[in-house]
Formats: sequence, C-alpha cells, structure tokens
Amino acid sequence: MTVVPTKTALEFVGAATWSALSGRPVTSDFFDNVHEVPHVRIGQQADLVVVAPATANLLAKASYGLADDLLTNTLLTAHCPVVMFPAMHTEMWEHPATRANVATLRDRGVLVVDPDSGRLTGYDSGPGRLPEPEAIAWIVQAALAKTGLSPDLRHRHVVISGGGTRERLDPVRHIGNRSSGKQAMSLAAAAVSRGARVTLIRGDVDVPTPAGVEVIDALTADDMLAAAQGLAPAADAIIMAAAIADFRAETLPDSKIKKSDSSTLTLNLVHNPDVLATLVAQRSGRTPLLVGFAAETGDEAGTWLEHAERKFAKKGCDIMVANPVGHDRAFGADHNEAVLLLGGGISEEIPGTCKVALSHRVLDAVVDRLV
Repeated sequence: MTVVPTKTALEFVGAATWSALSGRPVTSDFFDNVHEVPHVRIGQQADLVVVAPATANLLAKASYGLADDLLTNTLLTAHCPVVMFPAMHTEMWEHPATRANVATLRDRGVLVVDPDSGRLTGYDSGPGRLPEPEAIAWIVQAALAKTGLSPDLRHRHVVISGGGTRERLDPVRHIGNRSSGKQAMSLAAAAVSRGARVTLIRGDVDVPTPAGVEVIDALTADDMLAAAQGLAPAADAIIMAAAIADFRAETLPDSKIKKSDSSTLTLNLVHNPDVLATLVAQRSGRTPLLVGFAAETGDEAGTWLEHAERKFAKKGCDIMVANPVGHDRAFGADHNEAVLLLGGGISEEIPGTCKVALSHRVLDAVVDRLV
C-alpha cells in the first residue's frame, strides 16, 4: 500500500505516521524522489486508487483534471479503478457545484460512494460524514475482487435482504435462522462497487454494513415482506439473501413464558409468509428481476442440490443461488460455495471462494438478465 496525502492531509496526520503504517516513503510533492517519476509510476502501477476522505476541493480538482500535487497526478495516470469516499459539511455536499463534479466523475467511471449521514464537525449533523473504516473496507474488498470492474449497474436500483429474522415467542424470547449477514453484505458491497444504488433490508446481522448503502431494518418475516413490497415497484433487481424464519408463534403472550418442572415445552407455530414467492406472484411482467437463495442440506429425500432445484421450480424466481450448509459450513464464514440455477436447465457451479467474489458472479448473472 502506498499512501499519497495532500498537503492539507498532512496537517491532520504527519508523514512519519503514514510512512510507519504503510512501510513506504510518504510525500505529497511530486518533486520528491523525482528520479523515480512518482507522479506517473504510482498511478500506473496501482491495482486500485482509494481517496478517503475526498474533500469538496479534491472532487473539484479531479473533475477538471487539475494536477498540482502528487495525488491529483496519480489520479490522471491511474489505469485501475478509482474509488472516492467524499466527506464534508452537508452544505458543501449538497452544493450544485459539488453535485456537478460528482456527476462528471461518475460519468468517467469513477466510483464516488455517497457519504454517511451523522455527526459532523462541531455541532453539525447531516449527510457528509465519512463512513467508518469497516464500511469502507467492504467496498475496497469488492472493488479488488473483480477483474475489469466497471459501473455496469449504474442507474440501477438493487434491493438486497440479509441477515436472520427474529420471530417473537414472548416479550423476551425469539426463534430464528442462523445467519451472520456476511453474504448479503458482500452482495451489497459488490453492487455498490459496480455503481448501483443499493437498498439493504437488514435483519439480525453480526457484521458492519458497507458504505453507500441505504438501510431498512426488518427483524421479522412480516417486516421483510412489507419492506420488499414497498421497494419492488422501483427496483430493477431484488436479491433475497436473508435467512427468513419459516415459522412464528401462533399467538404472542403478553408475559414471559415461565419455566416449569416439565422437561419439555410445547409451542404452537404457524408458517411465515413466503417473501420470495409473494414477490414473484405480485410482480408485473419480469420486473423486478428476482434472485433467491437456497441454503440446503441433504437428507433421505434428496441431496442439497436436488432440494434447491425443487425450491427453484416452486418459487418461480429468475435465479436461485443454491449453497450447501451445515453445523460448521457456510454460516459466519468468509468463504462459500454455490451452484447458480439460471433456468431452462442451465446451471453454473461456483467452487469455494470468498463471499465477495461469489457475489460478483451472482451480479454478473443479474446484469446479463436485466432489460
């Protein structure tokens, strides 16, 4: 990693600190080490250029192709993807000049990720906050995971559900499905890295949400269904990666179920709504494109893949991502394996790989099928 700060950035964190952290010399001046031609070589040799924070001033200079320091020279010589994470006061972010500069950069293929909304400098609060490091890392990982990354989902609205649901049994207890949310977050990060507007219907998750993602929290199957139905009319694609519980309590007591001397507890459960099947039944034509996930195990009735194929046929979605799971398999892991069921008897096996790389393959299939 090479750190290329602006002179202003060095007012906040000194060159010695950046050099110690990166293990490389750090400067903002292209006349330093001029024999190595750093103003050309850094951009030419980079696999990814990340600008964080990208100030209003930097966005303006980049949009006009100015090159008065090492960073702006690097931006002009880079052949790799460029990702910018703006950070500034709300008034600056919303100013027509900044909006125009962002639009220009996006038109050139630069990924400019919308900032978070929250506490800014002083007492100000609003859009313009730099995302947390973990949220930025998701996008960086996604941008590096695909060779030839391009904004092929720009102007597309992709809705993704992720995490488990919590179905209440009483005021303090719940039942649900296992899910860390990593696969959904990987999908969201990959979609953002490809220029999509991403809305995440977020259930119970254990991992941070990627930068640039709009979030709707939904902790029950009914909440998930309502959110998905509300978003469906304006969505280009909906990817249902959430682990939605199949059952909920038939009745919900007002008080906690007391522990008794009996060694067993009998619960009356009823089926939750099938969110994916409902979306298929309610959509008009083939819009939005609908992608389901089938986390399956094998049993005496069939293999995990056979169960997934039957689920694909029953639900009627456009793509089904089938993956084998188990007590120590898939859940919470950084890697996954899957078979993409693409309709018409066509399938594609994806051997074990990181969840972000798998997400890009799923999105490749989505892009191929979007009108």
